[in-house]
Amino acid sequence: MNDDTLKRESKNFIEQAIESDLESGRFQNVNTRFPPEPNGYLHIGHAKSICLNFGLAKANGGSCNLRFDDTNPVKEDTEYVEAIMEDIQWLGFEWDSLHYASDYFDQLYSWAEKLIESGDAYVCDLSAEEMREYRGTLTQAGRNSPFRDRTPEENLDLFRRMRAGEFSDGSKSLRAKIDMASPNINLRDPVMYRILRAHHHRTGDTWCIYPTYDWTHGQSDSIENISFSICTLEFENHRPLYDWFCQKLNIHHPRQIEFAKLKLSSLLVGKRFMLKMVKEGYVDGWDDPRMPTLRGYRRRGYTPESIRNFCLDVGVAKFNSTIDIIRLENSVRDHLNKIASRRMVVLNPVKLTITNWPEGHVEINDAINNPEDKEAGRREVPFSGNLLIDRDDFKEEAPRKFFRLKKGGSVRLRAGYIVDCHDVVKDESGEITEILCTYDPNSRSGSDTSGRKVKGTIHWVSAQHAEEIEVRLYDRLFTSEDPGSTEDGKTYLDYLNPNSLKTVKAFAEPAIKEHSIGEQLQYERVGYFVVDPDTTSEKLVMNRIVSLRDTWGKMEAKGKTN
Repeated sequence: MNDDTLKRESKNFIEQAIESDLESGRFQNVNTRFPPEPNGYLHIGHAKSICLNFGLAKANGGSCNLRFDDTNPVKEDTEYVEAIMEDIQWLGFEWDSLHYASDYFDQLYSWAEKLIESGDAYVCDLSAEEMREYRGTLTQAGRNSPFRDRTPEENLDLFRRMRAGEFSDGSKSLRAKIDMASPNINLRDPVMYRILRAHHHRTGDTWCIYPTYDWTHGQSDSIENISFSICTLEFENHRPLYDWFCQKLNIHHPRQIEFAKLKLSSLLVGKRFMLKMVKEGYVDGWDDPRMPTLRGYRRRGYTPESIRNFCLDVGVAKFNSTIDIIRLENSVRDHLNKIASRRMVVLNPVKLTITNWPEGHVEINDAINNPEDKEAGRREVPFSGNLLIDRDDFKEEAPRKFFRLKKGGSVRLRAGYIVDCHDVVKDESGEITEILCTYDPNSRSGSDTSGRKVKGTIHWVSAQHAEEIEVRLYDRLFTSEDPGSTEDGKTYLDYLNPNSLKTVKAFAEPAIKEHSIGEQLQYERVGYFVVDPDTTSEKLVMNRIVSLRDTWGKMEAKGKTN
């Protein structure tokens, strides 16, 4: 991984807290962890947490663990475990050690018995619905469970019988005994264990009781000697409970620090939403290039470097806010501009015939692969008298500031010659089927002696040498900046972009065949594209990563002025 994760002149509030704790001697090392639940695929929001936790450890010479919080066997699967590990490594990080919360089930159970013996936990017979009723509200204190005053001996017996499978699912739970009148609802006797007969992806059917996240998380951090538990803001109100458990058990006590989640405009990243999009066929799977999953961005052609740089650019905040997705798109543009080879590809072709070109003659022109990379070399591009250009680059009658090709006008063909249009051919419906031009033999790029100056330059491909390819023009999945809004009774389905995917037959210069699956290119004057895994020996398939410029911003500005 490049050292691009935490390079800034000023320190954010988390780095300042770490520096203070190291200086005071509270901790000697910066040990962090990334603890996903294996119940789905990682999305772009996770990238910020990954970069932060791994980056803080690396910047301070510490360690970062990967720990799967696998305490809910109903929703978790080995498929997600493997996908998460693959995505983290693709993003450019390697964990120092791999753990599972299920590794600690025996220790967690033992500690639960310790809290029962000290009178800090009890077995409760309230149902989930009754528990919610007893819990109270934000403005009304809760009520003690009628089972709260059971003796430690009775609680210990019941808890062991819970583990032995004597009781039905949901009939009993183990709760911490804290304060049902606490203004923090998380401290109103939270559940530590529930009875749940479900097959676990690692422990099988060994357990019929499973620990909750709040009971597992802090203790797992302690076992792994984590010094800084970096969490998102929704866990801020859980921090007193995190601290309470560590203090009651008198074990190593990490420091929890919260930061704002990464929220991007035009995106939704909730697992329920993503599952619906996949299950109901709105997208073509978890790696659909329109999905906000990391594997979706990977297939779309985003680079790990561009995502890491974006996370660095947006920084770490204490308060939730929405980041304009243009910043992510610009990050990938900036990186691909440096590394992507240039190729000429025509997406909407119309024939251009050079009427004074020697019949059957073919020239091999020389073109730079990437002007930003001197090591990228050059390529040969065949030029003939029968070309294809993009239909949008020609107008029979054009406005004064149209600097592409028009009837009676001139334009330079990139890495080729200046051509002058003298006529067009139309079909019965009046559509132009052929553009007739002459070329200036003294105007060849790189050795131009014509003395002519033209304002426009367009791309092209030689018709007889063109490679036919499939191009998938991916765009944003939603038309709204806030697709999660429910104003006027709308849902995100009302904001689905009907043009989020268009598939076209395009024509490319022969050098397109040199590129393999996952390789990014710039279609000159069009945008950035990547070779899709659907590519075969018979058909090259490419996805649009992002256009050269922010077209959505222009559309919004136009809409505001109209």
